[in-house]
Amino acid sequence: MSMVGSFEGFQAVSLKQEGGDHPSETDHLSTEEGDPGEDSEAMQISRQTSVTESTLYPNPYHSSYSSRKYFVTRPGTIETAMEDLKSHITKTSGETIQGFWLLTEIDHWNNEKEKIVLITDKTLFICKYDFIMLSCVQLQRIPLHAICRICLGKFSFPGMSLEKRQGEGLRIYWGSVEEQSLLSRWNPWSTEVPYATFAEHPMKDRSEKLLEICKWLFLSAFLFTLFKATFT
Repeated sequence: MSMVGSFEGFQAVSLKQEGGDHPSETDHLSTEEGDPGEDSEAMQISRQTSVTESTLYPNPYHSSYSSRKYFVTRPGTIETAMEDLKSHITKTSGETIQGFWLLTEIDHWNNEKEKIVLITDKTLFICKYDFIMLSCVQLQRIPLHAICRICLGKFSFPGMSLEKRQGEGLRIYWGSVEEQSLLSRWNPWSTEVPYATFAEHPMKDRSEKLLEICKWLFLSAFLFTLFKATFT
């Protein structure tokens, strides 16, 4: 798969705790030169039990993604979104949701966007959902019969491109890339791109519930099973 343009993400850096290479005050007292009386007194001071306590907390920079950035990790948020979208789609189209996924969409400029993907017996829905206000912001409908190709594999870029992305993803086509206009290719906000590219959501390991819906492999398996049953 090839994509144009992006911004490279920052990588987390583990910070070294200061003071690890310098002797403490008690070390200085126990090794200070002087008469035997002073040395004895210093040794007693160095053996005194500290009255302070310190607790080490997980390094917030250990992971490149912090769960605080994603409101979907709040208790009950994903369940509310599922019920909200299920009710909305049933009322507006009369269709029943058969599959629900929370994924990262990678647009044609290599920008990441949090999206909800839903499938009914007739339609693929790609939803931009506001997990703060708990409301649907944008809903894109793609008829299942319009899907013409599904690609799985590692991300790749043109040889001269400065942009790189590691990992694998899923791309779903419902139109011809050759027929895409030059304006839509170079417009970062274009909604006329005839495909969608998905990767795993970074919060997939936060809970068992998120693990079930945050992997694109489960979406691809569902689509293959659905199309096999339809065209067999």
